[in-house]
Amino acid sequence: MNSMNLVGGALQHSNPSARLRAALDIGTTPDPQFLDALVQRCAVEPDFQVREMLTWALIRHPASLTVPRLIDQVRSGGALARSQALHTLSKIEDPSARPVITEDLISDPDDEVARSAWRAAVVLVPIGSEGQLAAMLGTQLGRGGYDVQRSLSRALVALGSVIEPMVRRAASSTNDSIRAHALATEALLRDPDAGFAVFEAKRIDALGVDDTTG
Repeated sequence: MNSMNLVGGALQHSNPSARLRAALDIGTTPDPQFLDALVQRCAVEPDFQVREMLTWALIRHPASLTVPRLIDQVRSGGALARSQALHTLSKIEDPSARPVITEDLISDPDDEVARSAWRAAVVLVPIGSEGQLAAMLGTQLGRGGYDVQRSLSRALVALGSVIEPMVRRAASSTNDSIRAHALATEALLRDPDAGFAVFEAKRIDALGVDDTTG
């Protein structure tokens, strides 16, 4: 068995350090023969650091080879496969991946898939389509807990002032969660340097939650 086969086999090793090293070696000396193995490993890899190294190894290969494989994962893979493929697409930033970001994906019931879709959508949005994307993302206001809402607000704020009309409308919603999330997002847009302490304070205030209890 040659050294390249050994490296490829190490992606399946039970030790995450060995898998990390294998992904590093593949990324250091990119070879298209490993692309399928990298993509397949992303779909099942439980270790965050290894997944990040797998993504790095993938983006070291030509986008013309990696992007179609990643799009296939987004369309037909399991939750982890889809989330990781979207994460990698957001790093590659290839415009050919834009069609995979659909409204259904933005509202995917799996939070991790949706969060990855939000980030990828903001990176891949064509110039002039930011308002349309803001409207799509706005349908998710009020969704989930703090981490999910923070992810959505980050994505929205990255679009800039184009989100203001949508956020103002949502801030008048009769739904408490939507209103609170919109107000917190608006505060973050006005002062991004204030960070998410302001975000959480606005969210709690709008919900009428007593943060001093419990």
